Amino acid sequence: MNYYRKEVALMESKIRHLEMIQGIINRMAGNSFALKGWAVTLVSGIFVLSGKDTDKLYFLVAYIPVLIFWFLDAYYLLQERLYRSLYEKIRTTDEKDIDFSLKVTEIEFDSKNNCFCSCLFSKTILGFYIPLAMVCTVIIIVTHI
Repeated sequence: MNYYRKEVALMESKIRHLEMIQGIINRMAGNSFALKGWAVTLVSGIFVLSGKDTDKLYFLVAYIPVLIFWFLDAYYLLQERLYRSLYEKIRTTDEKDIDFSLKVTEIEFDSKNNCFCSCLFSKTILGFYIPLAMVCTVIIIVTHI
């Protein structure tokens, strides 16, 4: 009976550890969503503040937040992927061998998907920031012709 209680306690600890990791993954996904919102807001604000009478180079400032948020979003996607790898590792590890660590590194979870370049050029990141940059380009062209 005592052995059964110990096994149940170990399983509950593993579940709590997985819940902590899932919470981190959810926060990373939320950060990514918020960054996309901020990117659109800042780019829109820059275009609203710049008028027809301003210098043409002023419009190029709109690309700065696009690039900054693109890199930040890729960083959060990388962190999310690393924590998903940790989740998978913990899920398949025996309860007795879990150290309850939340440490993730690109070296520990080395794979093709778990690198910054892979995240920077992922479909979800490029599918948002490339069209945003293209909209910036179109607005610059239309307002200065």
